[in-house]
Amino acid sequence: MQSRLARIFRPESGRTVMLAIDHGYFQGPTAGLERVDLSIVPLLPYADALMTTRGMLRSTIPPAARVPIVLRASGGPSVLRELSNEQLAVSMEDAARVNASAAAVQVFIGGEFETQSVRNMTRLVDAGQRYGIPVLAVTAVGKDLTRDARYLRLATRICAELGAHFVKTYYCEKGFDTVASACPVPLVMAGGKKVPERAALTMAYNAIENGAAGADMGRNIFQSDDPQAMIRAVRAVVHESMKPGEAYALFREESAGPGHVVD
Repeated sequence: MQSRLARIFRPESGRTVMLAIDHGYFQGPTAGLERVDLSIVPLLPYADALMTTRGMLRSTIPPAARVPIVLRASGGPSVLRELSNEQLAVSMEDAARVNASAAAVQVFIGGEFETQSVRNMTRLVDAGQRYGIPVLAVTAVGKDLTRDARYLRLATRICAELGAHFVKTYYCEKGFDTVASACPVPLVMAGGKKVPERAALTMAYNAIENGAAGADMGRNIFQSDDPQAMIRAVRAVVHESMKPGEAYALFREESAGPGHVVD
């Protein structure tokens, strides 16, 4: 299990840049993910880990890419239904079969099916203990819930207390340091909705400075004007603590580089 976690979190920095492309499991072909083979595969050399589904892994992600996989293991409802009504959708045996470095499950604290989603997580943790595969708990915020430090402390601590090996959650401007310090396992910042590149880099920087062990970005990378330049800039922020202004300048420089092709 520690070996698998060391694939995800770079030993040099103790941090990770995860590329999230699992959006299709509940919302179909998200903008930027219509052709994963064209838009995402070229980015894999720059990702410390790829968060994806087993269907996309088997159909599209080249085995030779050797990128550590964080496998989406929960699912069920689409955007047309109540999202918190998820079930486990992948067995830990299959996660082991595809050589996943971790399995991910959504946890809807405060949602209509809160207890069910927590139970999904604890069942996955039990299975992970048998197979040596760590579990990532992804805290989900419903439309009626506020992304403030009080809620995020509650959601992340519950996940950690009940066995998650690391937790993914949203950034909040006020009190994020209290969220990170109250969570006894590594905390990875979720990128969330698409924002301008400089704002996304600033959010990642602030999260790292306030205790996050990495960033898991999807739309803020693959929906960028230049996804490759953006993921390289995010890597500089996460692993080198590059300040947002410098990282944005790096993004602009990489984007405008000679011969650079925007996917």
